[in-house]
Amino acid sequence: MNNNSIHLGRIFGIPVGVDYSWFLVFVLFTWTFATGYYPAEFKNWSTVEYWAVGAVTAVMLFASVLLHELGHSWVALRYKIPVRSITLYIFGGISQISAEPASALSEFWITIAGPIVSFALAGIFALLTIIVSGFAPLLALFKYLAYINLILGVFNLIPGFPLDGGGVLMSIVWGATHNRHRALLIASAVGSFFAYLFIFYGVFQIFNGNLMNGIWIAFIGWFLISASRGRVIQERVKGLLSGHKAYEAMSRNYTAIQSDTTLQYLVDDHILGGSRRSFIVEKGDEVVGLLTLHHLKDIPKDQWSTITAAQAMIPASQLKQIRLDTELWDAIEEMDRDGVNQLPVLAVGRIQGMLTREDIISYLRKLQEPG
Repeated sequence: MNNNSIHLGRIFGIPVGVDYSWFLVFVLFTWTFATGYYPAEFKNWSTVEYWAVGAVTAVMLFASVLLHELGHSWVALRYKIPVRSITLYIFGGISQISAEPASALSEFWITIAGPIVSFALAGIFALLTIIVSGFAPLLALFKYLAYINLILGVFNLIPGFPLDGGGVLMSIVWGATHNRHRALLIASAVGSFFAYLFIFYGVFQIFNGNLMNGIWIAFIGWFLISASRGRVIQERVKGLLSGHKAYEAMSRNYTAIQSDTTLQYLVDDHILGGSRRSFIVEKGDEVVGLLTLHHLKDIPKDQWSTITAAQAMIPASQLKQIRLDTELWDAIEEMDRDGVNQLPVLAVGRIQGMLTREDIISYLRKLQEPG
């Protein structure tokens, strides 16, 4: 869970949160429902009823998105793939699955689970409209939720990343060709085609007077293209780093400080005028923790002269570490999983160096150099 989201709890052991951007779209959706959709569809309601049902609809819409993401996550867990978190944000929701599926079949079922949940919800809400047909507010709510879940399921099956259809197409091509990389490139190309269709249709709508609809549709197309390209770049980076180990990119020139060093001394002697972002903390010859600039910034400056590195560091027992032979791509995933920018590299229980994101970027540039 990142710092820009509010933690709501856990489902299936998965942390669930809401990004701050969600509140903006919640207000926008509530306003749209209360002043546009419901007054047009259902006459003679009071203003309070329009706004109340609009707010409930917005909440239920995102509850539907959450269930969609839980579909992905539940199947991923069935395939023994950890799920870091689920976050609702301005574009909907995202499940942070910790590892790539190991086979085309697992990729297919994890990806298709979300749309299946959306179609199931559409059917359930459609049945509920029959049951509550005599009560207008609930009829209006369930009618819209049946419609929007159907649209959500169909839209997500468009074959382009990051939509589920991109993953479904990739899994099918992967299963047919037994080449995951080629499958991803084909799915990305098809997704870009549909994304450009969205952009062209959005521009067409703008020139025909539907300004807001046109801008929104074109923006969706742009977002799909950006996400598709990002997925391809990620795959290329993974390919470049394949087979390369932590010891090839790590820096052996790290700085170690004693545990009783004050933060003020650390800043004056090591940080000002230098470029160090992290420090190994030792007690004698034993590594006892890691201190980063991120932790230093959380401590008021007027306390730097009294607080020691041992008090501000991450203890060794909580420290994420990697081995010399850890794959570089695995190291990147470890950094992403734990929200850190550097990892100590150990061998036989002793530190050998530090691996940072900057080290990996520099090594990537080296790999791309001619020869």
